[in-house]
Amino acid sequence: MHLNFTCPKCSSNQYEIDEFRAVGGIWTKFFNIQTKRFSTVSCARCHYTEIYKAEQSALSNIFDFFGN
Repeated sequence: MHLNFTCPKCSSNQYEIDEFRAVGGIWTKFFNIQTKRFSTVSCARCHYTEIYKAEQSALSNIFDFFGN
């Protein structure tokens, strides 16, 4: 995947893409189900990071539930 990314802090065009998941409410915390998924784009030079909310499928939620 190639993005047209320019860092707003240092103007670099080099970046890294990653993702993380987070829990949403009391029951999801209790059962340790990560219901929210986010993608990140980080500048390779200054490490400025932008976070974007990503889509989460029902199937991945099921895998998260049984995988924990």
